[in-house]
Amino acid sequence: MTSALIVFDLDGTLVDSKRDLAESANQLIAELGGVPLSEEAIGLMIGGGAARLVRRALMAAGISDVPGGPPGALSRFTEVYGSRLLRNTRLYDGVPDAVRMAREHARVAVLTNKARDPSERILEGLGVRELFDDVVGGDGPLPRKPDPAALLDLMRRAGASASRTLLVGDSTFDHQTAQRASSRCCMAAYGFGYATFAVEDLTGEEWIATDARELVGIIERFAAPVL
Repeated sequence: MTSALIVFDLDGTLVDSKRDLAESANQLIAELGGVPLSEEAIGLMIGGGAARLVRRALMAAGISDVPGGPPGALSRFTEVYGSRLLRNTRLYDGVPDAVRMAREHARVAVLTNKARDPSERILEGLGVRELFDDVVGGDGPLPRKPDPAALLDLMRRAGASASRTLLVGDSTFDHQTAQRASSRCCMAAYGFGYATFAVEDLTGEEWIATDARELVGIIERFAAPVL
């Protein structure tokens, strides 16, 4: 039987990190003389990695219309965020059970556009790092989502075909990655990234989880043998 692989996004899928990201972005904005944005507004900017978040937040705050923002802005954000990774960030209810269920049936990985070091620190700090066989961050040698290269590499290493691979994520980055890799997809509709997902892009082949507890049943259906 072909090996199976279940891959989870991090922010908005496994963990609710919106407040810590928003407060870090707002500290940067305040240091640069701007007016802080709402947590919800910043939440809509999360998903493409720190550089994208910093660029969009500074532009929304009227601080800079230059791509990347003022010199040193990204490194300062990284410093600020690194000091507050786990102040408010928490696992969504039901996530540990879903990941443990995944481990009963498949190799399990995290694929995120966040850099690997803070991703590892968050998973360690929340006591779930040992549940994952691999953690792939957006600062590795392969391109970030929605480029499918990192997912395809995980599939290759796991010996999993596209039909035996499930990507769980909350954003258009995740949906497009699954489509481009021809893998199965579960959209985490409870995550903050889903607010900007264009539901008209759904094909009808995806699973939709309205809360993390539903992932357990979805994973069971994915893992069920095809008769």
